[in-house]
Amino acid sequence: METHIEYIKLFMEYEAEDMPVVYFYEVDLDDARFCRRAIEIYPNRQVDLIADLYSNVIEAVPIPPKEEFDSHMWGNKFQAYMIAQEEFEKIWKSGVYNGNLQAPDSELQEYKKQ
Repeated sequence: METHIEYIKLFMEYEAEDMPVVYFYEVDLDDARFCRRAIEIYPNRQVDLIADLYSNVIEAVPIPPKEEFDSHMWGNKFQAYMIAQEEFEKIWKSGVYNGNLQAPDSELQEYKKQ
């Protein structure tokens, strides 16, 4: 059976050193958009690999589609991108992230100015 997976890279506006600024989600489209694995990147480039995003939660919530993040229905602090499985797997396997810590198109910066 083929599994339908989507990979999302989500930038969040900086709030504090102990809060992630980049999130990666492996979303199972055959399981109501629930997350299979997640990666969190902190401002100091610490990488947290999360095999079970829902292990310590009271209510499991599916990952919204990119379009919902982009519509800002979850707030103006997010910018989402679709990515290839290879980008996710590279970070998952290495535990290293050398990419941007802010959304490349600086859309988040525009909301800060408003």
